[in-house]
Amino acid sequence: MAPQRLNVLVYTGTGTTSESVRHAMYSLRRLLSPNYAVIPVGESVLLKEPWPPTCALLVIPGGGDLGYCRVLNGEGNRRIADFVRRGGAYLGLCAGGYYGSRRCEFEVGNTPMEVVGGRELAFFPGTCRGGAFKGFEYASERGARAARLSLAADVVEGKLPAEMACYYNGGGIFVDAEQFRDKKVQILASYSDDLDVDGGKAAIIQCSIGDGKVILSGTHPEFAAENLHRQPDVPNYDDLIANLARDERTRSGFLGLCLERLGLEVNSQGTAPPVLTSLHLSAAPDSGTVSELLLSLRDDIDRENGQDLLRGEADTFRLRSKESTWNLKDLREALPDAVAVAPELDAHGVPNYKAVTKDIIAHEQQLPEEKLTPRFNHKLFFSSLQQYQSTERDAREWGNALLYGDVVTSTNVLLEKNPKLIAKLPSGFTFTASTQLAGRGRGTNVWVAPPGSLLFSVIINHPASLAASRPIVFLQYIAAIAVVEGIQSYGRGYENLQVKLKWPNDIYALDPSKPASEKSYVKIGGILSQCGYYDGNYQIILGIGINAVNPRPTTSISDMLGEGAAPLHLETLLARILTRIEAIYAQFRREGFSANLESRYYRHWLHTGQEITLEAEAGSKARVLGITRDWGMLRVEETDREGRGTGRIWSLQSDENSFDYWKGLVRRRE
Repeated sequence: MAPQRLNVLVYTGTGTTSESVRHAMYSLRRLLSPNYAVIPVGESVLLKEPWPPTCALLVIPGGGDLGYCRVLNGEGNRRIADFVRRGGAYLGLCAGGYYGSRRCEFEVGNTPMEVVGGRELAFFPGTCRGGAFKGFEYASERGARAARLSLAADVVEGKLPAEMACYYNGGGIFVDAEQFRDKKVQILASYSDDLDVDGGKAAIIQCSIGDGKVILSGTHPEFAAENLHRQPDVPNYDDLIANLARDERTRSGFLGLCLERLGLEVNSQGTAPPVLTSLHLSAAPDSGTVSELLLSLRDDIDRENGQDLLRGEADTFRLRSKESTWNLKDLREALPDAVAVAPELDAHGVPNYKAVTKDIIAHEQQLPEEKLTPRFNHKLFFSSLQQYQSTERDAREWGNALLYGDVVTSTNVLLEKNPKLIAKLPSGFTFTASTQLAGRGRGTNVWVAPPGSLLFSVIINHPASLAASRPIVFLQYIAAIAVVEGIQSYGRGYENLQVKLKWPNDIYALDPSKPASEKSYVKIGGILSQCGYYDGNYQIILGIGINAVNPRPTTSISDMLGEGAAPLHLETLLARILTRIEAIYAQFRREGFSANLESRYYRHWLHTGQEITLEAEAGSKARVLGITRDWGMLRVEETDREGRGTGRIWSLQSDENSFDYWKGLVRRRE
């Protein structure tokens, strides 16, 4: 059993340049969204976080590789090399290419800039020598050029022209790369121009390392002409941009082929950074709930230039009423496919969505029309909610007020970062979306959330007076119970779906692509609980993401359904889970984490009797016993060499430890 590799990590730490990182993020997001989360990470993540199991590709971009050596030599490189040998992929661009070779030779004889020495990763068993062309200057474009590359015929296979222009600034050649074919080294592209160093013309190579794959490049195939800035002080720089622009489709296509050779699934369309859509605020028909919510926010709304603005701590929202007179421009802007100004990119090439004013359209009298929210049927949601509320004890209010967006950054983040907004929201207020651009998991984890996933956050105002007897840590556990029970009680054909819980907050399912006898589970969802405090209540934002009907990025509920099962609708599933959470939360408030709730949690979890290793306790072996009923900690007992309990018990907090289920490893979170 192995986790899905859905993260593409771009190193942004010591040694990198902001321009190289920006271009890498930009091009990789265009080619890999929505199948992967492209994430900038520093050296602390590579050195301390458990990133390898979920990483599909590690990218080391341009900069100065001595900086990489300074922070990653030793433990960092050991982790990277082990990741690749075990089936991971590495893409080294320019300085990342030098860094991935056994030996680096840069500007030999040019004393101020000379760098010569061995490198620990040694994916290419020879030398990377540069600069291939004279004229390189640090922090300057004066040595940049549009280098001509000859593309290997067995790589492009007639899909692309045999030659292209590629941005170059200080990269090297892979010396005598053709002589290492017996060591599984393949030349993907060669320089066509005359060079200023000896050793052949290999510009981009691929290496096989154990079960993994590596591509090293002396040029920058990730640099797009449209993402370059004019340099009036650099002679012929406009010609450089023009030359790259003429071969843009070839460059993008070749980079895509390289990513495919590394085992990634490429979006051949090259999607642009997504645009946020309007948010639609609605409520159960004839309830007056939307008007009440707007009234509660009136003191925080500013009237400027004829617009009602709600300024949160991190975001600005523009409030508009659906019932007011709309002109054609208003209607066009409210549609999910509306053409909007693309957000600016930050230094890492990540769209700056915080700077975008978010529109909230209030539907006080009627539910949103289908043309405004084609991927979410509000009528189906509220009718399903009413149906489940009529049969579910203690489920009456949650979901009655709903905020929906077709494309949002993150439902949890938008609420968490704007406490002024959530301070006035009632328990059960729900925010859902069809697509999330920056979904969050625990720690540095990112949730890849394309259309077809069920994505929502719900507000819980938990009285501070109950904090001691009803600790908020249990809310993630009762939410997990609700998700499993909600799925299994959805309808015909769902009763026996093998959906399980991984401590503390992940949802797993039996992999339908594997024989049932293997008991192989894959992640289909996760829960993130974040907490604030306001006016006598702990305000919990409970974020839940479930792969429901999406074919990517991993197994979905729909993949598990047999013939004759009830059709799966996101709106109905949302209503089912919300009513389950509300009912179980009401039980929790009455009873605490009672024996009944505890037994239901254990019925669904994966860990009973699991043998584990505790990193923080010098690698001690232990067996999982359960969770404590007072503060919800993982309870484990030390075992001896024969696997017998010694009587020594540890209690582990979920926020301080991470659980690698596949290795049976509990490690201290940094």
